[in-house]
Amino acid sequence: MQTQSEQRFTPLEDETRPTVDTAAAAHYLHLAPQTMRIYACRESGPLRPRRLPGSSKLHWATADIRRLLSGCQK
Repeated sequence: MQTQSEQRFTPLEDETRPTVDTAAAAHYLHLAPQTMRIYACRESGPLRPRRLPGSSKLHWATADIRRLLSGCQK
């Protein structure tokens, strides 16, 4: 298993998936994956995760990540 620092992530501008996993979202936002999980648990962060059907893993909307990084609000 690779750690976040060893993983290769698609540049955000080239990302075509509608959602990304926690490790990718954390990478794009320059946060620790655990920070993203805390956001989800406490419902306190600037983004809300989604759970895909049949999965317990958190996924984060790519459009929301782009919007947050561009400084735009919903």
